[in-house]
Amino acid sequence: MEHIELFFKSIFIDNMVFATFLGMCSYLAVSKKVSTAVGLGAAVIFVLAITVPLNWLLDQYILQPGALSWLGDEYASYDLSFLSFIMFIATIATMVQLVEIVVEKFSPSLYNSLGIFLPLIAVNCAILGGSLFMQSREIPTLGLSAVYGIGSGIGWFLAILAIAAIREKIRYSNVPPALRGLGITFIITGLMAIGFMSFGGMLTGGDDEGKAEDKSAAIEVIKEDVKQKEAKVESDLELAENTNK
Repeated sequence: MEHIELFFKSIFIDNMVFATFLGMCSYLAVSKKVSTAVGLGAAVIFVLAITVPLNWLLDQYILQPGALSWLGDEYASYDLSFLSFIMFIATIATMVQLVEIVVEKFSPSLYNSLGIFLPLIAVNCAILGGSLFMQSREIPTLGLSAVYGIGSGIGWFLAILAIAAIREKIRYSNVPPALRGLGITFIITGLMAIGFMSFGGMLTGGDDEGKAEDKSAAIEVIKEDVKQKEAKVESDLELAENTNK
């Protein structure tokens, strides 16, 4: 259940584009066509799915304070957390280089259409943001970190796919001249971000049900207490009446 909850939360609630507005440069530049958006989105999913678990391992066994204790007690006091950015970026750059080689080999047309934005995934703030969010939120297991990476990638993929499909359609719409291009794109992005905010209530149903049950139990306790007090008052009145007689 925890894996499913984190998966849907990373896609809809903590969406990289609509919640934190990360990766906007590639999101705006490569979203003119659906075909290129799909290619870049798939590359982002792959890179996030690989780099977030790898960086989790680096963080747990090398970077955190005391993470080197597995090497011996003399290393338990070491703190290499200041190397987090360098190590994370090195992992990301390696994976991006691998993606670039694979895309150039098997899909030269997609490689040419993506252009400079494919190697720029290495400095895409959404990619680095996935690893940093994983670290700051203290995701406890490797499996959860992989789920978070895949979910974050799918969320970014859905965002760029949605805006690409809309931008292809609005070419034939009567958009005011002052808003054509990036202007209307920013407006649509803001509206979609507001729409994605509605997903914030997806994972609160269980909590609300639990709170409702707690309230019902508290009300029942209060009712029982009131009944006991009423019975005591009635018995006291009967005792007083018998005494007067």
